[in-house]
This record gives sequence, C-alpha cells and structure tokens, in this order.
Amino acid sequence: MSTISSNPQEVPTPTPAVTPEQVVAQLRALQAQIGEITPLTTEQRKTLRQQSRMSEAVVQASLNVLGAADIITQAVGQPVEEVQSMVDDANRWSAVEGELRATLNGVSGTNLIRRQRIALVAVRSFLIGKQLARSPEHASLVPHLDEVKRLRSITRRKKRVATTPAPVPTAPAVSAPDATETPVAVRL
Repeated sequence: MSTISSNPQEVPTPTPAVTPEQVVAQLRALQAQIGEITPLTTEQRKTLRQQSRMSEAVVQASLNVLGAADIITQAVGQPVEEVQSMVDDANRWSAVEGELRATLNGVSGTNLIRRQRIALVAVRSFLIGKQLARSPEHASLVPHLDEVKRLRSITRRKKRVATTPAPVPTAPAVSAPDATETPVAVRL
C-alpha cells in the first residue's frame, strides 16, 4: 500500500507522455470507433440491472432450451447462435468496462494527489508570507495575504437559507383517566 506524502517536493511528478487535451481527443475518437454507446439515467440503469440479473448457468441452460427445438427458436425470434454471440460480446465488453473503470479510478486518484499538492503549496505560501509580512521590508505581501484571508472567509461561510418557521404542532388535550378505566402498561 502506498502512502501519500505531505511534502510535495518528496515525490517527483513525472511528465506525462500525453496532455489532458490529447487524452480527451483520443477518448472521443475511441467513442466514435465503438459506435454503440448508450448513456442511461440512474433510474434506467437500475431497472436494466434488475431485469438482467441472471446467473451464467441459468443463461446457458436457457440457451440449451432455445437450441433444443426449432419451434422455440421461431417463437423467440432469434437463433441460438445469435444469442450465444450476444453473450460472448457482453462478456468481452465487461473486460473493457473493468479496464475503463480502473483507468478512471487511476486518473481520478492522480488528479486528487495533484490537488492535495497544490493545496499544500498554497498553505505553505500563505504561512511563509504571513511570517515575512511581519517585517517592514515585506509589507508588499500584506494586501495579498488579506485577499487570501478574505477569500478563505467567504469559502467558510455557510449560506443562509431564508426559511419560514415551521408551524408548531399542538398536542391534543389529555384528560385524566377515569377510575373505571384499566391502567395500561407502557413499555419503553
């Protein structure tokens, strides 16, 4: 397991072989080559997952039923070879999905490390500037430090939402129990 260093100078940043813009262009070209890419909403994805939950054994046994009689093939409207090809394609594209997820996870993690390094440099710059601004010869840093303070205070502020107070529900009046009523035990 690797650890993330708190010192941005400790880990050298390798120069990537391609720029982010080149990667985006290559991904778009790849998408055009794939052709059959269908974006789905979260709800559509959920529905399709529920409808497609079936073990490989059940799928294979169902294909055996499909291929066992021509009348079943005619009723389904697809020959067993075509459906078997669909199964093979789905399995092969699952490998592509896994690789894309791993790549996205790696790119996302690397970019998160970049942002952490940037934040560390920004904090160090501010703290060193704050120390230096105490001496008159570095008074030119004061407006810059004030701007950082102002921006940080804006970021920390919580946005106030104008809400009307909710009406307080009134409890129904409780009457004293009659002497004829049987007390009820209450469990807590």
